[in-house]
Amino acid sequence: MLVVLITIVSNTEAETVENPDQLCHQCQKIAALSIQTFIWVEIFHSLTHTHTHTHTHTLTQKVSVVVIPLSSLGTPWCAPIKVKHGDVSCRTPRGEHYRNVMGTRCKIRCKQGYETQSSEVVCMASKHWSSNYACREIRCPKLNMPANGGYKCSDGSYFNSRCEFFCSPGYSLKGQKTATCQHSKVWSAGVPTCVDIDPPKIKCPNLKDKWAEPGKLTARVTWDTPEGVDTADGILTDVILKGKPSKSDFPEGLHKMSYTVFDRAGNKGSCRFTVRVRVRRCSSLFPPDNGYMKCDSDGDNYGANCEFKCTGGYELQGSAARVCQYGLTWSGTDTTCAAMNINVGVQTAAALLDQFYEKRRLLIISAPTAANHNYRFQMTNLQHAQCGLDLRHVTVIELVGTYPAQVGRIRHRLLPPGLALQLRLLLQIPQRSFQMVLVDKQGMDKQRYPFPITAAELFTTIDTFPLRKDEMMLQQEAGQACQS
Repeated sequence: MLVVLITIVSNTEAETVENPDQLCHQCQKIAALSIQTFIWVEIFHSLTHTHTHTHTHTLTQKVSVVVIPLSSLGTPWCAPIKVKHGDVSCRTPRGEHYRNVMGTRCKIRCKQGYETQSSEVVCMASKHWSSNYACREIRCPKLNMPANGGYKCSDGSYFNSRCEFFCSPGYSLKGQKTATCQHSKVWSAGVPTCVDIDPPKIKCPNLKDKWAEPGKLTARVTWDTPEGVDTADGILTDVILKGKPSKSDFPEGLHKMSYTVFDRAGNKGSCRFTVRVRVRRCSSLFPPDNGYMKCDSDGDNYGANCEFKCTGGYELQGSAARVCQYGLTWSGTDTTCAAMNINVGVQTAAALLDQFYEKRRLLIISAPTAANHNYRFQMTNLQHAQCGLDLRHVTVIELVGTYPAQVGRIRHRLLPPGLALQLRLLLQIPQRSFQMVLVDKQGMDKQRYPFPITAAELFTTIDTFPLRKDEMMLQQEAGQACQS
């Protein structure tokens, strides 16, 4: 005898069919179908009546038609369900005893952290369950690797896996340090970023201590340009120097230097060092009394040369030039200027003039008698200008009278009559008229005056001489001047 279970499906709520003949007619149609698909559904209404064979009629909401041979209702059909990491609850057409017969419906519940493709499966006529019922671990999308960093996870991308982010040396983490895979397949936090906040490092040279070169107040200092080192960017060669560059000449003293470097993130690193230049110096020299001193370089540094000169009427004794040596001592001997000792006992006028060569200028005043008006006027005028004469290195020689009664005089020292005569003859000075002759330090006859002149006129002429310009500069530096 064939027992047929009929499920008639409507798209609305379940209906109760009251006409058995109509149901039988439908059952007959269904019974003729081949058994291919089986889906067990809830029974909302059953009606049993006696006909030539037994039928059961059922209406339900779901769209399915099931035809089950009576012989298969108690026969195991699908493989037993075993759910790892979950639980299964099944309902069969003939009670709980038959867990895997055709039509058995099983609900799958996975443990926390697991999920299944279908929460409910049915044993089908094909002897297979309607879908995959395995419980698989919940998995979040793979995390992106942060630039210049990474992460380590406790269990990959699976549920409840905790991932800790880290940054490469020189970078710091900005954002959440950890992220956990949640049941919703979403990470609890986004991927953080690694930012470079570590400043680069740069090491400056050690103290550069140099001695100035001979005759100089500077020293050439060289060093290797340092490189910046950044944990993120590596070697940085684009460094900024504050101060003179290497291979420059540095003056005496301390010079503060610094280098600055920036990495690609704009972080700044800097270092400082000092350049010290020292000058070897001798003890200070001073110009001698009644003399001048002119030094090159700085005057007392190693290699400096100092030259000495005496004012007119004074002779240099000792070294005319001295040099500051490496051992910080001066070469030569001390320099002094002693008053000129004019030798009036020489035999010729030329020998007399040679004593003044490159030392003094001469103003030779000649007159026929001491009562000569021009002579007296000129001598009176010069008496008030003695400072100006000394300042200009002028020695006055007086030749008064005619031979053999002529007299020669240099200040308070008298010249022999024969020497006075020779001087007039050498310079071609007439005996019987007033005349003045101006001779420069090279013994050259520069100017002749047949009449008296003022001291101012005389000084104006002398100040135009080439050597006089250098003298005036030295006198100005030494503070030598006449009181007006």
